[in-house]
Amino acid sequence: MKTIAAGTDWQLYARKALNGERLTMEEGLSVLEADDDEVLPILQAAYQVRKHFYGKKVKLNMIINAKSGLCPEDCGYCSQSIVSTAPIEKYALLDKETLLEGAREALARKAGTYCIVASGRGPTDKELDQVIEAVREIRATMPLKICACLGILKDSQAERLAEAGVHRYNHNLNTSRVNYPSITTTHTYDQRVETVEKVKAHGMSPCSGVIIGMGETNREIVEMAYALRDLDADSIPVNFLNAIPGTPLEQAGRTPPMKALKVLALFRFICPSKEIRVAGGREVNLRSLQPLSLYAANSIFVGDYLTTAGQDVSADHQIIEDLGFEIELNAL
Repeated sequence: MKTIAAGTDWQLYARKALNGERLTMEEGLSVLEADDDEVLPILQAAYQVRKHFYGKKVKLNMIINAKSGLCPEDCGYCSQSIVSTAPIEKYALLDKETLLEGAREALARKAGTYCIVASGRGPTDKELDQVIEAVREIRATMPLKICACLGILKDSQAERLAEAGVHRYNHNLNTSRVNYPSITTTHTYDQRVETVEKVKAHGMSPCSGVIIGMGETNREIVEMAYALRDLDADSIPVNFLNAIPGTPLEQAGRTPPMKALKVLALFRFICPSKEIRVAGGREVNLRSLQPLSLYAANSIFVGDYLTTAGQDVSADHQIIEDLGFEIELNAL
């Protein structure tokens, strides 16, 4: 049953965020359980925080699926998992020229960050060599920030990626600690935390986020936001499950658009200064309300995701223009 939160001073939440104070669990739940009539006041308060730290800038990111399928992990949401029967394309790590072509496409789409993502538990030494070779050439020739997402890292691998010039490393927590065993059993929540800590220790910017819609409770959503605040993740992709036929979660329902907006506002209140990215599944969960997401979030992916399609890039550019916002370009 929803809490009817009419009359709640959402601007108080904005003031707490701007003062560096963390929302209480009860306050966090009040955002998620507010009546839908409260969504616009909630977003208006979240926008005060977003505007303070990011103005009207929107950061664009582009993903390349650098290695598809062939993954031994049993993540229930993923079409590339060993337990998935989804009919996806499967291939080994792309060669350097293809990765460079992807970087050039990212620039064409006005993305400031190029995300090299590879399926698997973690990279082999050979795969790491291939990624590093491409990263060095991209860094030498293009004004792009590079984010790598290659799975669980060893210390030596994190060190090599940092030395090669990788700006950011993504390793999502995905869900709450308590819900994690119901989603994945081949590795642990703590292993994900450890990888993010290694990334930080070697000087790369930590990127870690969540997937909403995998059976978690509202209390667990607040706990996820707390965990990422405590982890000091610089960039937080908030994904909304796009249930893929052939995966264990194929029957999961979609997150209602108004609920998705409340989630994004919650993350802005709890992690006020961080890049909040409305990420995978935004098109099928937020649908026509996608533009409103940018009053809380300040970042999006443009183009396709790993094995699912995004909307046309021109539509994303049009949303940003129509809102009176502007794309943030790198000053490298």
